[in-house]
Amino acid sequence: MKEYRTINKIAGPLVFVEKTEPVAYGELVNIVLFDGTIKRGQVLDTSDELVVVQIFETTTGIGKDSGVRFTGETIKMPVGREMLGRILSGGGKPIDGGPEIVPEKRLDITGAAINPYARGMPADFIQTGISTIDGTNTLVRGQKLPIFSGAGLPHNNVALQIARQAKVPGSTESFAVVFAAMGITKEEANYFMQDFERTGALERAVVFLNLADDPAVERIITPRLALTTAEYLAFELGMHVLVILTDMTNYCEALRQIGAAREEVPGRRGYPGYMYTDLACIYERAGMIKGQKGSVTQIPILTMPGDDITHPIPDLTGYITEGQIVVNRELHRKGIYPPINVLPSLSRLMNLGIGKGHTREDHKKVSDQMYAGYAEGNDLRGLVAIVGKDALSERDRLLLEFADLFENRFVRQGYDEDRSIEDTLNLGWDLLSTLPVEQLTRIDRDLINKYHPKFKAGAKKV
Repeated sequence: MKEYRTINKIAGPLVFVEKTEPVAYGELVNIVLFDGTIKRGQVLDTSDELVVVQIFETTTGIGKDSGVRFTGETIKMPVGREMLGRILSGGGKPIDGGPEIVPEKRLDITGAAINPYARGMPADFIQTGISTIDGTNTLVRGQKLPIFSGAGLPHNNVALQIARQAKVPGSTESFAVVFAAMGITKEEANYFMQDFERTGALERAVVFLNLADDPAVERIITPRLALTTAEYLAFELGMHVLVILTDMTNYCEALRQIGAAREEVPGRRGYPGYMYTDLACIYERAGMIKGQKGSVTQIPILTMPGDDITHPIPDLTGYITEGQIVVNRELHRKGIYPPINVLPSLSRLMNLGIGKGHTREDHKKVSDQMYAGYAEGNDLRGLVAIVGKDALSERDRLLLEFADLFENRFVRQGYDEDRSIEDTLNLGWDLLSTLPVEQLTRIDRDLINKYHPKFKAGAKKV
């Protein structure tokens, strides 16, 4: 193996090497220090004159006299069945005190794009146990559905609750969770590990933890390691795999940091111009393949800087993914958990996974009626602030009360409360029963006769 001593410049996590033979993009690199210590890196850019290497740790100790060796290999993730139940670092190394993983395969972390013709159509309902997701913004197997949150909101608790409770009702295939946290504090990492171990969710999970003081370059490869693991579990072992990525904002900040070190021309708000493509390379690894049992479903979580949904990170994410779940600060201030606002939330594939044969025949109608009632009741709150409650009509007062009931009974639930889809829909009917039947204009009469609490109890049908 040739060793080059032609380092031209060191900038942040990047090392610039001159006069090399042809080198492949993504190739692994060993940097040999003067004391024999070896630091690892990866080729980030390559040309006839210059090769840019990003180092996976600090560049401390690297000088212009350090040796550079190109290995001819790309980063590969060692994968195997025994990964389930393990906690790994952001670089894929065990940090739970257990032994090294004995790999059944070593897979390239960039993955292989799914041929659009070979993609299966998402159609199976995934039950998260959270009513605001299952009832009104349903997650479907093979979907990518992000959670948009803000700094200080309990999105990590929501992520852990989904990781613990998610399942495909009625399915005989195994279900696994791949949980990847990027740029988190040690306190958060300890909380994640304790929660997974306390609840027993770790048995069916693979956890990747990249800490805030880990190199930015490691943050770039963490989601790719997680998705490579998920693809192995899904398409080699036939499992349904839910991938939770938190926090994609930290991932994008790492992209911006590396772009600045490379002196790239910045795009919107200083983020690289290729950030859309980079995010798409991650999100589009969700899906199903025709003729195969397994699937990869994604829930990326990102914190919107300044709660701005038009910020480049949520904006680009929204273009690529199939909807969004929005965590709301106002609901959080009211003490409501999980503070998910159903009004700006959307699941574009919801209709493919609900209804007769999936959840229940009344699901779509109940969801639409609750959404309409809550939206109108929420708007009336602004009117009440101006004219007072006494100026409202009887119908408006009922809708105003419905909005409060919706938040306090449907949205609010316990951190360990796992509601089945039956519980969620029955709760929806209980709330709708507070409104006059003639106001339930979005539900067919036969469904009202069958599921409305008043008529189920034996009253005269409408």
